[in-house]
Amino acid sequence: MANSLRGEVVKLYKTLLYLGREYPAGAEYFRSRLKAAFLKNKDEKDPEKIKQLIARGEFVVKELEALYFLRKYRAMKQRYYNNEPQ
Repeated sequence: MANSLRGEVVKLYKTLLYLGREYPAGAEYFRSRLKAAFLKNKDEKDPEKIKQLIARGEFVVKELEALYFLRKYRAMKQRYYNNEPQ
């Protein structure tokens, strides 16, 4: 792996690991899948391919953040709005 991209990859891994703590299927499930995904691509040397993989990982980060935001929104909506028929 190019040394200039190593920091980005480590940062992405740490971010995903942090976000995975609240994953609906469980933190251990998420951690094992995350590790497998990163190990699958550990021997990649092409900087362009690494950048593509980083972009895919950043997309996953955004998707997880949206998932958590939606879950939080639904919980707040249930808490504060009555579902009475009008």
